[in-house]
Amino acid sequence: MSVRIGRVKEALDAAVIEGNGWLDAEVEHIYASDLMSDVLAYGKPNSILLTGLASQQAIVSAHMAEFKGIVLIRGKKPKDSSQAFARDHHLVLLTTELDMYDACVRLEAERTGIKLNSNAPPETHKAEEMLLHSDFVIEGSDFAWAGMVSTEIKSILKKIGIDPKIVRRVAISTYEGEMNVVMHAIRAKVHLAVTPRIIEVVIDDEGKGIPDIDMAMEEGFTTSTEEQRAMGFGSGMGLPNIKRNADELKISSMVGKGTILVMRYTI
Repeated sequence: MSVRIGRVKEALDAAVIEGNGWLDAEVEHIYASDLMSDVLAYGKPNSILLTGLASQQAIVSAHMAEFKGIVLIRGKKPKDSSQAFARDHHLVLLTTELDMYDACVRLEAERTGIKLNSNAPPETHKAEEMLLHSDFVIEGSDFAWAGMVSTEIKSILKKIGIDPKIVRRVAISTYEGEMNVVMHAIRAKVHLAVTPRIIEVVIDDEGKGIPDIDMAMEEGFTTSTEEQRAMGFGSGMGLPNIKRNADELKISSMVGKGTILVMRYTI
C-alpha cells in the first residue's frame, strides 16, 4: 500500500524542515530504526525513515537506501549540514514531537483506519498480553544526546502499563549503562525485549572492554577522566547501581573488543 508523505506528516502532526514541494510524493514502506546499518541492509527503496538520529549520517543513509524522506522523532532538529543535504538530494525532512512508539502507533492507526483519542496516549494491549522488541543505538562521546535511549525505553514501558517501580529500576540501570558507553566505548547496540514475565535490556558495545570485571563492580572504582568527572559522571557507581536495580545482571567483556551487559527484570 502506498501513502502520500503529506498524509504521514498529518498523522504525526509533523512540521516540515525541508521538502514542502515534495509532500505529494508517495512511499510504499515506513521504516523505524536508529541503526543505520540495518536501514542499509533491510530498508526498501521508496520508503520513509523514522529515526531519533538527527545526524547527517542518518540523512545520507536514507539517501543511499533510496528513501524519499526522513521523520525525526521527539522534536529533534537536524545537526551539521543535514538540512542542506536533504534539500540538495530532494529528500523530505520532517520533525514530530512524538516518540518512536507513539509515531508507529499513529501510523498503524492511519493504515488500519482506527480512531485514536488525540487527548490521551493511544491504548494498546495490556502489558501482560504483549511481546515487544525494540532496538536502539548509542554513540560514544556524544554527551549532548546521552540519556535519550534510556528516556525512550522508559517512555515505552510506561505506555504499555509496566509497574512504575519496575520502570524506574529499568530506567536507572539503562541510563547507567548508556553513560558507560558514552564515556568509554565507540558505540553500542541496545535491545529491549518485553515478554509476559520478563523485561530484558541488552547493551552490546564496541570499545576497550573491561580487564577486571570484579574490580569494576566495586563501588568507587573508576577509569573515568578528570574531564568526565568534572561533568558529574564517573563516580564508580555505574555497574554497582545497575546490579542494585536489576533482578539479574550478566556481564561479559573482551579487552580491545567490547562489553555486553544483559539486564533482566521480573514483571
